[in-house]
Amino acid sequence: MHPLIQEDIVSTQQRPKMEQYENCIYFVLRALHLSDGQEETLDTEQISIVLGDNFVLSFQESDKPWFGPILDRLRIENSRIRQRGPDYLAYAMMDTVVDHYFSLLEALGDETESLEDILIEDPSPESFHHLHQLRRTFTYFRKTVWPLRDVLNSTIRDDSPHIREETGIFLRDVYDHVVHIIDNVENYRDILMGLHDMYMSHVSNKMNEVMKVLTIIATIFIPLTFIAGIYGMNFDPGASPWNMPELGWYWGYPAAMALMAAVTVGMLIYFRRKDWL
Repeated sequence: MHPLIQEDIVSTQQRPKMEQYENCIYFVLRALHLSDGQEETLDTEQISIVLGDNFVLSFQESDKPWFGPILDRLRIENSRIRQRGPDYLAYAMMDTVVDHYFSLLEALGDETESLEDILIEDPSPESFHHLHQLRRTFTYFRKTVWPLRDVLNSTIRDDSPHIREETGIFLRDVYDHVVHIIDNVENYRDILMGLHDMYMSHVSNKMNEVMKVLTIIATIFIPLTFIAGIYGMNFDPGASPWNMPELGWYWGYPAAMALMAAVTVGMLIYFRRKDWL
């Protein structure tokens, strides 16, 4: 293998790509899986595939059985994968990685639908945090899968002696799957953006309701404060003709309280008719 291939294999932070060399083609794929204990967080692993005229080499970071279904098919005598060339085997490996994207997308989609029900019925700061986490997950999903579309497109369009024409048909099918996955990821991102806007609208409406109640309470107490301030002035009722006879009246205090109660009831009736309550 070319030294650059060896360098890329051990450098596990490569983005999906395809590079043609004189005697082989080098592919880099990213395998995705949900993190242990965190359903909405993704972990990624680099998978390197080297395709030659009569060999296929694969390298992965962990011992996860990514290609277990392919090994099962290889154990079947006279199976299609054993009858075709190494380019078909490389296609089958890429198709297996892409198929895992579908199962992963389905799990994240179910989680998005559950979160949507929660946000509609009982939105909370915890669900909002979950929403942000899902948005980051789908963004990471998109950044991981998007370059693979260009890789497959280049593989299909570029003439390579290592890939036969009949295998190109299968690669186009994988390309269609990747495009379909990207479209679904974009749809879920739009759904999450809509849920984000819905939550912010709910918070804003709730705040408006609180402010409305406080405003009504303050409005009710404005005339009451005015009345209490008027009758709270310490003027001697007999010191001047311009006096407040209510201060010396026997029923002055009950009358003032009754006036306050009448003002309050009248304002509440007015607010009710205006549909402010």
